[in-house]
Amino acid sequence: MTIAVVGASGFVGSAVMKVLEGQGRDVFAVRSPRVGAGDVDMGVDAQASLVESLGTDFGGITTVINCSGNPDASEQDLGVLLAANAISPAVVARAARRAGVQRLIHVSSAVVQGRRSSLDESDETEEFSPYAFSKAEGERRVRLEFAEATIYRPPSVHAAGRRVTSMTVRVAGSPIATVAAPGNQPSPQALIGNVASAIAFLAVTENSPPSVVIHPWEGLTSLDLMELLGGKRPLVLPRALARGICQTLELAGTQVRGLAANARRVEMLWFGQDQAASWLSTVGWTPPLGRDAWRELGDTIRNTPG
Repeated sequence: MTIAVVGASGFVGSAVMKVLEGQGRDVFAVRSPRVGAGDVDMGVDAQASLVESLGTDFGGITTVINCSGNPDASEQDLGVLLAANAISPAVVARAARRAGVQRLIHVSSAVVQGRRSSLDESDETEEFSPYAFSKAEGERRVRLEFAEATIYRPPSVHAAGRRVTSMTVRVAGSPIATVAAPGNQPSPQALIGNVASAIAFLAVTENSPPSVVIHPWEGLTSLDLMELLGGKRPLVLPRALARGICQTLELAGTQVRGLAANARRVEMLWFGQDQAASWLSTVGWTPPLGRDAWRELGDTIRNTPG
């Protein structure tokens, strides 16, 4: 088995490379195809040279993992987002199909299902922001180019040095650390080490992954997340009050650029989100990192100056 990781120098890609190399796999780093925002309307058909170049890189490769993309959920320029999160993945998928690659794992995001009551492994999406739309469009375009591709949807991914993680830790350790009552709702969050392990498993398993795979729930409730990262128990807000604040933020997000993504982050931290069982769990994969790793992550960030 030979594996190519597209976007291997990025946040997720570098973590996947580390896991696969640690397993002694035959793995190669491939640079992400750079698609200009001005080329979005012309689609993948205008990227013949990129497809050809990647096809050469994929020669003799059995599995391709696409980790490329723009991870900035606050970005409002739809052209920029579509170029990185939709057209570029389609280029990878077309090149992989033409090169005879046997398995394609495309790393998407649970954000495509937005505010649905439960995250699941269906094709149903709820695209509440430009970022969510771009990731969902990436899934659709990858599927058009490589019908057998597996779409992997991690939830919010955390690690030291990641801005969203640092923000969450600072809030969790502050006097305004709060969750919505009762606090026992599942929180779809994941550690980068667990995400990388899941992706590596999808790449090498002898089982045939389904078309969509969600990351399994890591066992944290909304209250657990805040307590482990903040090192203190958060205040539990009345549910009606918390819901009213979220609805106000959501309404404001329709008028203020960039606020929709932040409003969704608050809603996720307070209310969490249910999710269906993951295929990964049914075939025996379990996250290698648990509650101690979450606690250590919080301690590390809180004790880092600045």
